Amino acid sequence: MPQPTRSDVHVNAILTNVSVAYLQSESSFVARQVFPMVPVEKQSDKYFIYTKNDWLRDEAQMRGDASPSAGSGYGLSTATYSCNVFAMHKDVGHQVRANADSPINMDRDATRFVTHRLLVRMEIQWVSDYFTTSVWDTDVVGGTDFTVWSNYSASNPINDVETGKESILGVTGQMPNTLVIGYQVFRQLKHHPDVIDRIKYTSSNNVTADLLAALFEVDRVLVCQAIKATNNEGETAAYSFTHGKHALLCYVAPNPGLLTPSAGYTFSWSGVSGMGSEIAVSSFYIDELRADRIEAEMAWDNKVVGSDCGYFFSGAVA
Repeated sequence: MPQPTRSDVHVNAILTNVSVAYLQSESSFVARQVFPMVPVEKQSDKYFIYTKNDWLRDEAQMRGDASPSAGSGYGLSTATYSCNVFAMHKDVGHQVRANADSPINMDRDATRFVTHRLLVRMEIQWVSDYFTTSVWDTDVVGGTDFTVWSNYSASNPINDVETGKESILGVTGQMPNTLVIGYQVFRQLKHHPDVIDRIKYTSSNNVTADLLAALFEVDRVLVCQAIKATNNEGETAAYSFTHGKHALLCYVAPNPGLLTPSAGYTFSWSGVSGMGSEIAVSSFYIDELRADRIEAEMAWDNKVVGSDCGYFFSGAVA
């Protein structure tokens, strides 16, 4: 006998409490975490650099009665920054907005889209400016200068990091306080027998970035988890980690300031980015398109201000 079917009693509709978009967590991006953000009022300008050697020489002498003290001085030079403006937009047509079903919110989604794309751009630019060879005073190459850390039987990552710390301390007087590692490096390190052996008597927890920081005796270990699409639009989708299999040990000033050394600073033009560390988002109507343009914009310059405060491990794992 006839009975109603499922299609007779139910019409498929869009769920209003679930949707899928590949937004990466902001914690996966390190570009605004590693080096201090320095808000600047002008797009380009100069800053002073004091000659390091003049501050570290031993020239004080015993002073005899009624005799002058030993004198010295320091050199002073300038360097420049220049903030490039990066921007991304998405247009929202009125016809599409008017016909969008819940839970789609065209303006909200466009805002999340363009800001996320700027975060990806910042991360890739950070890698290009800081996380590569020929940037810092010391580059060491896995397999040539040290045994890659994925070779568990022969490598000694703890000693390698100690060598880097001694190298930076020995020429700057600053103890490195930050280790930045790609996710693939972190994956190998947390299972390294040397690491497991060091913590097994003090912690029953899994190896985390905080535990690695305690082990390496640095303030922070930052794990870079961001990924990027490497294909052009319309091509076969392909993806990779933004930071690769590298590591950067460095001294980072807790806060930017006068007479303060640091491996790097990120100068952020507040004329575009509000207070300098945030992405500015604007919306404006375009008559000829009959659409609202949602636009994100930020201006920054990643600047190596102390190349001797960095020690780069290229190809830390295989």
